[in-house]
Amino acid sequence: MSLVDAFSDITADRYAYDPNSSPPEFGKAALKYWAFDKDYVNVNHGSYGSLPLPVKAEVDKLLLLAERNPDKFHRVTYIPLLNKARHEVADLVGAEHDEIVFVPNTTHGINTIVRNIEWREGDILLNNTITYGAVERTLQYLADSSEQPRPEVHSVEYQFPMSNADIISAFHAKIRELKQRYSDRQFNILPEHKEITGGNRFVAVIDSISSMPGVFIPWKELVRICHEEGVWAIIDAAHSIGQEVGIKLGDVKPDFWVSNCHKWLYAKRGAAVLYAPRRNQHLIKSSIPTSHAYPSPGNAEGTQFVLQHEWTGTQDLTPYITVPTALAFRRWLGGEEKINAYCSKLAIEGGKRLAELLGTKVIDESGEQTLSMAMVQIPLPVEDTPGSIYTQEVKVKIGKYFWDQFFNKWNTYPAFHFHNGAWWARLSAQVWNDISDFEYVAKVLNAVSVDVKDTILVGKEPTFIGATE
Repeated sequence: MSLVDAFSDITADRYAYDPNSSPPEFGKAALKYWAFDKDYVNVNHGSYGSLPLPVKAEVDKLLLLAERNPDKFHRVTYIPLLNKARHEVADLVGAEHDEIVFVPNTTHGINTIVRNIEWREGDILLNNTITYGAVERTLQYLADSSEQPRPEVHSVEYQFPMSNADIISAFHAKIRELKQRYSDRQFNILPEHKEITGGNRFVAVIDSISSMPGVFIPWKELVRICHEEGVWAIIDAAHSIGQEVGIKLGDVKPDFWVSNCHKWLYAKRGAAVLYAPRRNQHLIKSSIPTSHAYPSPGNAEGTQFVLQHEWTGTQDLTPYITVPTALAFRRWLGGEEKINAYCSKLAIEGGKRLAELLGTKVIDESGEQTLSMAMVQIPLPVEDTPGSIYTQEVKVKIGKYFWDQFFNKWNTYPAFHFHNGAWWARLSAQVWNDISDFEYVAKVLNAVSVDVKDTILVGKEPTFIGATE
């Protein structure tokens, strides 16, 4: 298929909408505002986001504007647009305007924070067993550094299904356990301490909505515990903005918070917000990469936190400055409350329907951990002893077969994950989805699971349709 043929059905009316008109009903009527292939069933919005065509139209206009006069765009036009975007996002999440800057993605933002901390030998970094892989590896890299001082990494054990009360209890118990284990250390260095001669830091990286399994974590309660225990709270909120309402950072007061705008907020890929309250901005000495606005220590103007993040090298700046366009489109659709109410209801009802058709269960029976993502067990055997059924080799084979079937036969992609001895599917609910999409995925997972049980799990090689690499 040529590029012309691929986009022949995307007409001009799909790129625009009349803000004074009535929006479409949620479900299949909303599909016209996205560029999905005609037969593609998109249930994995949570991984990469999905750019609405009206936002893409604004991206295209701004790219053309930049090419008409690159010097003027980058030196003059861009900054007011960036400030507008920062201010709108700050208002959405309940922060001061100059506490918000843009970075390319949440992993980048977490790196900006933890690589700016001046670690001491004996400092503790606390993550958990479902921390996002790139973030977990970043923390481990800091602990593995050949140059001292370096922090020690510890982890809270989370095995789902588990309740919010269980999560809170496990988190608090781990903090107390580590403090008791290292009772000879004084964990008294807090973010607001600009200079202190002795002591150590205790820093926790907390998910607000974990990636895999895709469940809402009671992060505000965990932040409260951090405040009580003198622990730094860095929130990996990759999935929050656009999926979680009532964030109110100014009230919750995490030490840092980072979230992707290109996942649930409908912005172009490559836009995330980094929240650093004024009280902690002295810790972010340099953007990553270091900006031309970096001030040496002792600079009368401080860290120049906002200025450093305005320009870190030539790049496509449209992901940041089209966030207001994404927000305007969301307001036209009905606003944050309406969008999230629909998606949450569909995730809960769709997850239950999918589990019914698969003969399995959802990971969150209560619904307290389900916002816009449903986690449903795939109908494959559950192992009681790690490795008794699913060796690493078997898990890799199953993963490759899932990819092959989803992409090359079924034209959908329910994200999948092996957790606590079982395989789980994560389905994102969005305004273009309805219950029929969950029913279609049930058909897919039932068929693919039969194939896996008939081949890989009895030592046979499955038949691949396309390339496996």
